[in-house]
Amino acid sequence: MAGRLTQFYVLAVTIISIGALCYIYIYPPQSMRSNRDGVPYFTPKVLNLETGKPVSVDELVRRYRGD
Repeated sequence: MAGRLTQFYVLAVTIISIGALCYIYIYPPQSMRSNRDGVPYFTPKVLNLETGKPVSVDELVRRYRGD
């Protein structure tokens, strides 16, 4: 009986977790889409060709705007 209850609990937690992740992926909150400059979150850094070091896209936007 305890084994069945544990299996049910694990199944319920798995279904809820997968459902929550799918919901967030399909309908992300506005705050997760982009920052105030319009740069999407989770954007990878780009390579500076002169120095070879990675630069964040946010920094490039600020420099382009003249901030």
